[in-house]
Order: sequence, then C-alpha cells, then structure tokens
Amino acid sequence: MYPDIPIWLSIVFVLGGLGALAWSADAFVDGASALAKAFGVSPFIIGMVIIGFGTSAPELCVSVLSGSTGHSDLSLGNAYGSCVFNIAAILGVAALIRPLVVKPSIVFIAVPALVGIAVLSCLLVAAGGGFSRIDGGILLGVFAVLLPLYCWFDQSQKPPEPVSNETKPDPPMRLWKAWLLLAVGLALLVGSSHVLVWGCVDLARAMGVSELLIGLTIVSAGTSLPELASAVASARKGEHEFVLGNIVGSNFFNTLAVVGLAGAISPFKNVSPYIMTRDLPVMIIASLSIAVFGFNAAAPRQPKTAGRVAGAAWLLLFAVYTALTICQEMN
Repeated sequence: MYPDIPIWLSIVFVLGGLGALAWSADAFVDGASALAKAFGVSPFIIGMVIIGFGTSAPELCVSVLSGSTGHSDLSLGNAYGSCVFNIAAILGVAALIRPLVVKPSIVFIAVPALVGIAVLSCLLVAAGGGFSRIDGGILLGVFAVLLPLYCWFDQSQKPPEPVSNETKPDPPMRLWKAWLLLAVGLALLVGSSHVLVWGCVDLARAMGVSELLIGLTIVSAGTSLPELASAVASARKGEHEFVLGNIVGSNFFNTLAVVGLAGAISPFKNVSPYIMTRDLPVMIIASLSIAVFGFNAAAPRQPKTAGRVAGAAWLLLFAVYTALTICQEMN
C-alpha cells in the first residue's frame, strides 16, 4: 500500500507530518468553531460530523485500500485500533490538558450506541468468520439511520442561549475565512497524516512485524493523529464539546462507515481471532469508561467533569492494551 522509501526520507516524512499536523489542527478548530457560532449549530454536532468524520478520512482511505488488496487484518486493525486510540489515548491526553465536560446525551445515548455497534460487529464476525458484503451493507445501514437520529437528539437538547449584559464579544469571523480555514486545515490534516503513516510504516517494515500489529499500532495511531491534533487544540481552547464530538463521531465513522464500506467493496475472510477476543472487547471497555467517568450520580441529567484521574486511567488502559497487543503478535 505504501511503497518503500529511503530511511532518511521516512524520517523527513515523520517530522514534516508532525509539524503540518500541529499547524493545521489550530486552523481546523478555529474554522469549525466559527461555523458553529455562525449557523447556531451545537458545537458537539460540528465536532462530531465535520471534525469527527473529516479527520477519519485517513482511516477510510487506508482501510478501503488495504481491504481491497486482500489485507483484511491491516484494514480491521486500523479501524478498531483507531477506536481504542481515540478514547484511551486522545481523551486521556485531552483530559490531562483540561477537564472535559461530559453531557448526559453522551452517557445515555452515544456510549450505549458505541457498545451496541461493537457487539453487533462481534456477532457478524462470529457468524461468518469475517465481514461479507451483506454484513458491510448492514453496518452502512445502521450508520445511515444512527447518525441523523443522534444529531437530531443532541440538537433538540441544546439549551437556549443565555442573555448577557457583559461587554460585547469579539466580532465573529467572516464566513469565507471560516470555510477557508476549515478546508485548508482538513486538507493538511489528511495529507500530513498520510505522509506520517507512510514514514512510520516504512520504518516498521524493517522490524518484520505482522500486518495486524502494524494496523493496530502504527497505522491506527498514525491515521488517528488528525483526531489527536484537533482534540489537543480544542482542549487548549476550552472547546470540550469539540473534543468529545470528535471522538464519538470518529468512532461511529470507523466502526460503521469505514468497516462497512471496506467490507462491501471487498469481503473480509479469515480475520485474526484476536479481533474477537481482544480488540473488540477492549473497544467495548473503552467506550463504557466514558460513561463511568461521565455519569453524574448526584444529578443524572446534569453534565459531569472528567478530569485528570480519568485522563490517567485512559492512558493506562492504552498502555496495557498496546503492551498486550505487541506481546501477543510478536509471539
């Protein structure tokens, strides 16, 4: 999928990709924030639809290309590994930077949906040993129904804007500039992530590791770097709804649209048993952890803050999962 390149060029790709990600993430978040305010749309929806799906474009490209060329383990490892990375690593880093406010809609709607999708994926794999074209169509159908329903529900829960007598806020960004920042930022996020993954994969080939291991670690982390860069930038700006919307939207996209489209184009057969016994169960645990840290026991209908303790727990989960994956695949 990625042609061999000289080692020095791999290093240039890695360093250049990181630099481009850092700049483009700020531009992307600024443009998305301005559009959310201009159109009166919930920042969570902007984060889920535009940022979440837009930054998942690398996962879509990698999984579809690898699946269509017969590398099913790399394709599924990329999709499911990205979901674990999104929650355990990205939310962990974001919560350490600034505590995240978790809304009840995430606890009671988004998390059960993510868990249900993972269970459905387990059942489909168990029934046929992989993903057929019919299974891919089922996942795409669930995606087409779930996305608009969840967006409608979240938007319906949006409280009215409070009236404030304080000084006037900064003038809003012009729409053309917001769209330009969004488009340029997204293009650089996607392009730089591919350059970065290309460099990382080329370096990993010399180690002789399995495709599933590459998909679950280097490729999944590399294609999730747009989400990481956007989440860090959003956390620094206090846009916590962008962070959570980004992760929820990206995981919806990865588990339903990415896997469904890749399976519909080229069915997955004889996938690794570790996907059933390790990767999907860890994805379920990671999804449930959002509800654990975001559930407000004193007032269930009120948001709760997930702070540094939650961030540390998520990062610990990611470290344990990564170590387990490496040990099992290397053996």
